[in-house]
Formats: sequence, C-alpha cells, structure tokens
Amino acid sequence: MRSAVVIGALGGLWHAHVCWLFNTVGQADRRRYAADLLKDRGLRRIDRAEKPLIVASLAITFLLGLLVKGTLTGALLTLVWGGLVRVFFLHHATFSINSICHFFGRRHFATEDRSTNVAWLSLATLGESWHNNHHAFPTSAFHGLRRRELDPGGLFIKALERVGLAWQVVRVSPERQRQRVAQGLG
Repeated sequence: MRSAVVIGALGGLWHAHVCWLFNTVGQADRRRYAADLLKDRGLRRIDRAEKPLIVASLAITFLLGLLVKGTLTGALLTLVWGGLVRVFFLHHATFSINSICHFFGRRHFATEDRSTNVAWLSLATLGESWHNNHHAFPTSAFHGLRRRELDPGGLFIKALERVGLAWQVVRVSPERQRQRVAQGLG
C-alpha cells in the first residue's frame, strides 16, 4: 500500500514537472488569460518570432564556438554546452516551479492550493520559487516578500523602475502580509 502511494506521488510529480506539456500545451485561452499582452504590438511580434529566435540563439552559440575555438568540434561542443544544455536547465528550472514548488517546501500563507516556497530554487528560477508568496499575492511584482528571500527577478523589476522603464509596480506591504497570515485566507 505504501509503495503505491509513493509511486502515485512520484507519477504526479513527474506529470506536474514535464508530462503536462504533452497533453495541454496551447490549450489555454489567450484572450482570457493574456488579453493585455495580446494588445501589445511589440509582444505579439516577439511571440511570432519565437521559433526564429530559438534557432538564432543556437546558431549564434555554434558560430561563437567556431570563432573562438576555430574547429567544428569546438563549435559543436559550444552548441551543446552553451546552447542545448542551457535550454535544458532553463526549462527544468521553470518546470520546477509547478512541480517541486507544489510538492516540497514551506507555506507561509494559507492558499487554496498546495503551493510552497522553495528557497534553494530561488536563484535558478529568478525568485519564482517563492511560489506560495505568489499564490497569496498574485499581482505582486515581487515574489520574495521578506529580506531573506532572494528574488533576482524582483530586483530586476526594481532596477527597471528606478530608471523609469517600469511603473505602477505592485508591492505587498508588510502590514498586508501580516493581515493575510492572521486571517488565514485561502
């Protein structure tokens, strides 16, 4: 009985990590979940250029390897390590937010789901692994809400704000956080 539970949990974790890609990709209604993004001409242009940008990033990696190493072997090794391995780790860091951050970790706020905060993933996910914080305050620009919660993405947004490239940045006050904890809202 116990092994069936472990196998079921591991199967669920694996599905949440990567298997969902094979049965749900492209099914979300863009008009419902990203209406504001669809109105932005620049973002629509970037969306259309996704595949050419991916190919270009790999081609540039290959060409840099060829330029620096001067051999086809050097170019291929650079493509593998600077291109393919980079993409692999970036994707798995991103996927970890919806698998690991719903399975392991700590919860600071009561939410209706099983989202957790996973400190050791914060650097690789640019702060997105403060997932329970995100679910508690989904409009916040910052997922690391406390001083010890490393949030590189939030720091980048703060830098953009300081130079005038980001505005109306949503922050969650410590008072609002305390209220949420005290009320146990989910």
